[in-house]
Amino acid sequence: MAKPVVLKDEVTIRFAGDSGDGMQLTGTEFTNASALLGNDLSTFPDYPAEIRAPQGTVAGVSGFQIHFGSTEVDTPGDICNVLVAMNAAALKANLRYLEVGGLIIANSDGFDEKNLRLAKMDKNPLEDGSLDKYNVIKIDITKIARNALQDSGLSTKEADRSKNMFVLGLLMWLYSRPLESAIRNLEAKFAKKPEILQANLRLLRAGYDYGETTELFTTRYDVKQAPTMEKGKYRNIMGNQALAYGFIAASELAGLPLYLGSYPITPASDILHELSKHKAYNVHTFQAEDEIAAICAAIGASFGGALAITTSSGPGIALKGEAIGLATMLELPIVIVNIQRGGPSTGLPTKTEQADLLQAMYGRNGECPVVVICTRQPNDCFDVAIEASRIAIEHMVPVMLLSDGYIANGAEPWLIPDITKYKKINPNFLTEPNGQNGKLLPYKRDDRFVRPWVLPGTKGLEHRIGGLEKQHETGNVSYDPENHEFMVKMRQAKVDKVADYIPLQEIEQGPESGELVVVGWGSTFGCIRTAIRELNNQGYSIAQIHLRYLNPFPKNLGEILKKYQKVLVPEINNGQLVKIIRDKFLVDAIPFNKIQGLPFNVVEMKAKILEVLGK
Repeated sequence: MAKPVVLKDEVTIRFAGDSGDGMQLTGTEFTNASALLGNDLSTFPDYPAEIRAPQGTVAGVSGFQIHFGSTEVDTPGDICNVLVAMNAAALKANLRYLEVGGLIIANSDGFDEKNLRLAKMDKNPLEDGSLDKYNVIKIDITKIARNALQDSGLSTKEADRSKNMFVLGLLMWLYSRPLESAIRNLEAKFAKKPEILQANLRLLRAGYDYGETTELFTTRYDVKQAPTMEKGKYRNIMGNQALAYGFIAASELAGLPLYLGSYPITPASDILHELSKHKAYNVHTFQAEDEIAAICAAIGASFGGALAITTSSGPGIALKGEAIGLATMLELPIVIVNIQRGGPSTGLPTKTEQADLLQAMYGRNGECPVVVICTRQPNDCFDVAIEASRIAIEHMVPVMLLSDGYIANGAEPWLIPDITKYKKINPNFLTEPNGQNGKLLPYKRDDRFVRPWVLPGTKGLEHRIGGLEKQHETGNVSYDPENHEFMVKMRQAKVDKVADYIPLQEIEQGPESGELVVVGWGSTFGCIRTAIRELNNQGYSIAQIHLRYLNPFPKNLGEILKKYQKVLVPEINNGQLVKIIRDKFLVDAIPFNKIQGLPFNVVEMKAKILEVLGK
């Protein structure tokens, strides 16, 4: 007899295990299946900081959280309804994220004496009553996997590596997800390893059948399609993927080849990996020997007429600092992508932080202004990559694009856009001399203070290039004090002028004036949005502003801020945007900071908002 199915509006599941247990793949495949069903969703991969921490230890735990629903979903969820714990360390590290009464699916083999010792646990929590407030289901997943594959020809080690597919199959059954998408992806992934493919498929189906036949589960669940999602063709996408696709689209819109000069660094490397797959779209990727070589190669490509980008994280951006100054001095278009992580120095490579805004604004020697914009969600990254490229090319200026590890590795449904509806990007190439008597003036400016793009090899347009101060219009080296001051102010004026070509700031939700506005940037968007929506539904009247353009700000931002009695600025840093807002608009903005390598959750955001309101 079929087991009854209970409908749920939303569910949050956290997969956790050793870094070799395949939890990221398990979570990704569950995400893909949910996206295909039309659920709105948000994910949060939680990687261990160590490349290969000792197996069975808390330091080696890898987690993947997915929040999916038939309602609007903006965050990966504060707490989870289901925790899959593959060993004792996974349970210890993640139990705090599980709601009281939540479901624990525990691999009992991962709670033997050795695993308990490695996790520094004196007693087995599956047996000592400490989990009585949860619904605990113990399954010897390791034993089942080995038995199912005993005639497969695989070693015990290889069989153990496949046990995550049993977990995936079981959760697919429990939440009424079809197996077809996972089967197709496994067939593609292991096309050249048929024995591994068959083992994974066997365990995937075994997990699904186990849920159907075991008496451990009396009910299964379903989460229907989200009716709030716009009609169209969707795919599941991660932030770094979306950035890569956005840059490819931008190169097509500009009619320019795409060049990436990069040096691998977590969490930015996936952009290099993705772009390297797309040579057919006139994409050129160069993995340099270091960060400085990477950006200098990109500057050379920009000088040669390409859409040039370089990608890194905070430590690499520090190394690129002088070369960013060179691009600013040359007034060449380049997009510098900073996928932020915790710092300083090497910091927290796998943990998220909004730590580099002040670095983006001021982190170079001399007066060195660049345009700064940021992403807010994985499905926003495509458009932001195009916008960064447009500003860089049409205004002949370096653009810093800020994302972070939370956005880069998170995934959401993405409505695949119609690229024909995007405006063309217009490079300003000079093809003949622009001065009197056939003279070239490479730094002669238009009404936006933008100089022309002069390609090397263009007959009659030879000119001096380099990092020394330029004379106005001619570009010759100049040490004249008045000229230096003029050029410094001109480069700043060119960045400021970009404000005339970006949208005015909009209020995301809430009143146009009132007691409180919450101002955010980057990956705090989903949490702020959810918190304010829930509070406003309870009768409060709170506004939300979320910034994409950080330098220059939208022209009307100051006017909007002064319509509210209080301005709250949540940031995953020690207070950076709040300093800039105070300086720029003389507004007594209130900081709200979290610096734990973790995003805000909705509960703490709502609590802070109510505290500021005095409720």
